[in-house]
Amino acid sequence: MATSPTDVGVERDPVEILADGAGRGVRLRMVSRERTINHHPFFYIPAYDDAMRWLFFAAQRSDGPQALGEIRAERRILQLTRRSDLNDWSLHPSHDGRYLYYTAGADACRVNLDTLREEVLVNFGDSPMLAPGMVQDAMGTTSLSHDDRWWVVPVRQQDSSRLYVINTSTGECNCVVEGERIFHPEFHPQDSSLIRYSGPYHNRIWVVDRDGAGNRPVYRRSVARKEWTVHEVWIPHTREMLVVDWRRGLFRLDVDTGLRTDLTPFNAWHPMVDRAGARAIADTRNPDRGLHLVDLSTGDVELVCPSKASSRGDHWDRGYCPYDDGPVQVEAPQHTHPHPSFSPDGRFVVFTTDVAGWPAVLEVELER
Repeated sequence: MATSPTDVGVERDPVEILADGAGRGVRLRMVSRERTINHHPFFYIPAYDDAMRWLFFAAQRSDGPQALGEIRAERRILQLTRRSDLNDWSLHPSHDGRYLYYTAGADACRVNLDTLREEVLVNFGDSPMLAPGMVQDAMGTTSLSHDDRWWVVPVRQQDSSRLYVINTSTGECNCVVEGERIFHPEFHPQDSSLIRYSGPYHNRIWVVDRDGAGNRPVYRRSVARKEWTVHEVWIPHTREMLVVDWRRGLFRLDVDTGLRTDLTPFNAWHPMVDRAGARAIADTRNPDRGLHLVDLSTGDVELVCPSKASSRGDHWDRGYCPYDDGPVQVEAPQHTHPHPSFSPDGRFVVFTTDVAGWPAVLEVELER
């Protein structure tokens, strides 16, 4: 049964804190109201269904993190899950607005948004699903194809990782890749036969066909300069990815030729591309300059608004890949990172900020 969370009075409204530094024509709205840990899905995962009836996020409750959804037209929030073992970074709404997909414990699940009934599509038995820690394969992000027919889920298998593709109609599940580390998969926005995924830091950017064929790395990092390539995402309507060369800027990567085209030296952190493939929205760190739009044709940047999130994670303070120096202990609670992401129509941006003392989900309406 759905419940509406209690609307708790806010002593310091993050909208008021951030509004003064916002760009021209920008309007901010706070989605989550409870003073607890709230965050939307990871930056390249949609927080909305395609019709934008729903906006989804996770919130910490007494029984652990749970998935919530705002019915945007009514500004009404419903609790969608009641699992003590929810993997809160696994959330992915179906594009048609019928389901919210997620993993919980060893289960790959979805909840029907009309009936709020949970269905377990696959149980992975004794597999731990997530690696220990706070980043990469410890997050358990998943991806749904644009036609909602296929769901890709990474699963830890003792000392290795597997990438499974689930048929959402039949529940048939197949392992398509096994490797040392596999995390952050993403279906191509238009091609449901093509998946990109992340591997070990020294050889991170990979693609594979949905049936397991064509598994290959598509970029070789510069070891000499300790290049740290991270936060790669598909650019819609192309065969390219947008990639962060940490603290050196952004580049476009052609997955067929391996050609790198530098776009801008702007120090973007988590860049997500709109569905037109024309702009990216990115947060920033070292220094924190707020959320910016990046033109993917010119590399020009424009301020949207500050985030003033604490953005914890000391490993980001280095200007090169820290793992080249040996193992790194990472303390980087992901709910302290903004992770901005576009709405399907490109008119809104959702992000998380703990500027008021707890992580809150905000929605920004961009100037038309």
